[in-house]
Amino acid sequence: MKIKEITDFLESIAPLEYQENYDNSGLIVGDKNAIVKKALITLDATEAVVDEAIREKCQLIIAHHPIVFGGLKKLNGKNYVERVVIKAIKNNIAIYAIHTNYDNVFAGVNAKICERLGLTDTRILLPKTQLLKKLYTFIPVAHHQKVANALFEAGAGHIGNYSETSYAGNGKGTFKGNAASSPTIGKKGVQEEVEEVRFETIFPTNIERKVIEALLASHPYEEVAYDIVGLDNQYNMVGSGMVGNLKTEMDELSFLKFVKRKMGTDCIRYTPLLGKAVKRVAVCGGAGRFLLNNAIAERADVFITGDFKYHDFFDADGKIVVADIGHFESEQFTKDLLYEHILEKFPTFAAQISKVNTNPIKYL
Repeated sequence: MKIKEITDFLESIAPLEYQENYDNSGLIVGDKNAIVKKALITLDATEAVVDEAIREKCQLIIAHHPIVFGGLKKLNGKNYVERVVIKAIKNNIAIYAIHTNYDNVFAGVNAKICERLGLTDTRILLPKTQLLKKLYTFIPVAHHQKVANALFEAGAGHIGNYSETSYAGNGKGTFKGNAASSPTIGKKGVQEEVEEVRFETIFPTNIERKVIEALLASHPYEEVAYDIVGLDNQYNMVGSGMVGNLKTEMDELSFLKFVKRKMGTDCIRYTPLLGKAVKRVAVCGGAGRFLLNNAIAERADVFITGDFKYHDFFDADGKIVVADIGHFESEQFTKDLLYEHILEKFPTFAAQISKVNTNPIKYL
C-alpha cells in the first residue's frame, strides 16, 4: 500500500491538530505516495533503528519521538539527527512521528500505561479546550433525519460516551429566490415560509471540512444556511495525562514495587511516602512535571511520570507521592500500542516492533 494509507489512518486516531505547539509529528522523511511493504515501529528513530530497518527491508519507520524537532539548516552528518535523516533518505526509508498527538488522545500513550497498571474509571487529567465547535443549521422538517444522520456519520454529535447528540427545535424559515435561483420548495421571486427544524450539534475542529461536506451533500436546499461557532468547552477526550483507580488499594511501597514490575523499569525515584493506601493514580508518559498540580487537584495518591528534576520533587509538598520511573520506561509500551492499532486496521500488513533499545540512559 502507499505510505499515505498508513499515515492517514494514524492521523485519524491521533490527528496532527492535537499535537503541542513545539512538536513535529507527521511524515518527517519520505514521499507519502511511495509504496510500503513493511514498517518498523520504534520509540526513537536512531541510527541503530535505521540500520535495523535496512536489514529487515522496511520502507517505513514509525516512531513516537520525532527525529527532527527544529529546523535543519544543513545536512552534512555532523550529529546523530543529520546522520539518521541522511541514511534514511539514501536507503529510501520514510520516517513518520506520532508524538504528542498520540499522548493527547484518549486511547493513546497514557491509556496504555493505565492498562498495564489495571486502572479503571480512567479519564483525561488535563482536557484541552478550543477543540470543539457547534454547528447550527436549518432543515425542512421532512429532511431533518436524513441530514442529521449524514452529520452523525461524518463524526458530529459525540460527547464522551454518547453519540448522535443534537438539539432540534421547530420554527419558520423565510426566503425569496431571485431569477437565477432554483428553490427546492416554492417559486422563485416569491417569499416562501417553510416549517423548518433548527438543528444543533457539536464536533471536534479537525473534522470540520468533513462535517460541512456532509451537510451540503445531504441538505435539500440550493443555498444552505448554517453557522459554526467555536467553543471554549473542555474536550474530555483529548488532553494531557490520565487518572484512574486501582481495583484494589495497596500500600505505597507495595504499589511502587508493582509499578516497577509492570512498567519494566530498573529504577524508581520517588518522594517521601505518606503512610496511606494507594487507590487513585495519575499518570503521564514522558515528562509530566507540568501536571503535578492537576494530579494533586484530582486527589491522586501517586503520580507516575518521568523527567522530574531535583527541585521539582519538593513541589509534591506532602500532598502526593511522585514516582519518576524514567522517560523511556514510561513510554516504552507505546510501540506495542502502535502495533496493536496498525494490525487491527491492517491485519495482513507486515509491521514489526523494533528490537533496538533506544533508551539513552543506563543504570548500574
